[in-house]
Amino acid sequence: MTNTLPLAFYQRPDVLAIARELLGKRVCTRIDGELTTGRIVETEAYRHEGDPSITLHLQRKARQAQALYQPGGHAYLYTVYRVHTLFNLTVNDAAHPDAVLIRAIEPLAGIEVMLRRRGLPKVARNLTAGPGVLSQALGLTPALNGELLTGPTIWLEDAGEVVDNENIIASSRVGLEYAGAEAVALPWRFRLKDSKWASPAK
Repeated sequence: MTNTLPLAFYQRPDVLAIARELLGKRVCTRIDGELTTGRIVETEAYRHEGDPSITLHLQRKARQAQALYQPGGHAYLYTVYRVHTLFNLTVNDAAHPDAVLIRAIEPLAGIEVMLRRRGLPKVARNLTAGPGVLSQALGLTPALNGELLTGPTIWLEDAGEVVDNENIIASSRVGLEYAGAEAVALPWRFRLKDSKWASPAK
């Protein structure tokens, strides 16, 4: 874990910059002694200012969302549809509930473990291309809500990959129609252009 991202990486005020800079970073988990690693290829930013979706989320998920009121560098894990766990990273400081959702990863290590957790016979795009399935593949559950992102259970690494702006697609976030047109219009979803693991363009 020598290349683990320091807490200072997350504790900056610009959530949009952090969401872009996370592309190409590695997310790692060690659950029950099993190591899994994936390259981040898609993220979404959520900001406390100018984003109606985060306001509604804080109301709807009041108990779980307390994890957002922590300094940047903690896991925020909650369920949707009582089934899927979504993996978010807190950013900024404890007074500002900003977060980045990890939407898709390219599997790199512990792939057999991921396949077993997902109940899949072979590697395919649906192994980790989506926020719910990637959490399952990495072994992440709401029981880890609030976990520090510097290990030993969850951590992110910088592998030295530099992603140029021309290789990043910015577009609207997914599934926010309930929050209104303003939230839907924000181009705060970031994807690697050349990745088969990221969501299709819209």
